[in-house]
Amino acid sequence: MSDMRNRRPADPRRAAEAAFKAATTRKPESPPPSAPAAVPGVRESVTLRLDSAVLEHFQKDGPGWQDRINDALRALVLREG
Repeated sequence: MSDMRNRRPADPRRAAEAAFKAATTRKPESPPPSAPAAVPGVRESVTLRLDSAVLEHFQKDGPGWQDRINDALRALVLREG
């Protein structure tokens, strides 16, 4: 039984052209991943470094300080557009 790996192609020119085409043809690029859709009101957990004075300012009124920081940042974003 003959080994297919050692067998010569029937048409060497066609084999060479196919090899050249395979080596020089750009493969189609996959589309870039789409950004997740922004859902209003969904919060994301982050780690944030704040100055001690800033943190104390928002924590002085007790629980809800993270909401107050979020509200202040949202107001700034809306103001600056």
